[in-house]
Amino acid sequence: MADFDSDIDLSGVTASASDKAELQRMLAAEQQKAQFTAQVHIFMDVCWDKCMDRPSTKLDSRTESCLVNCVERFIDTTLTITNRFTQMVQRGT
Repeated sequence: MADFDSDIDLSGVTASASDKAELQRMLAAEQQKAQFTAQVHIFMDVCWDKCMDRPSTKLDSRTESCLVNCVERFIDTTLTITNRFTQMVQRGT
């Protein structure tokens, strides 16, 4: 996956400073979305490999339960990490 350069030089662009700042914010938001999407794909691969013994046309209850638990642990972990980083930023650490 290609990384976006959030420090793109906009000095040659004919636009107001506020427009350039808004463009930078939009680029940063898109970069965050792309990074999140990449992480979701990695997570899906991990859960698939962990839970799928053999692909079939229908999920059995054990596989479905495994996938649900895997997703829930991912969400729990993501929220915990996000909350921790937020606390660290708020404290200035």
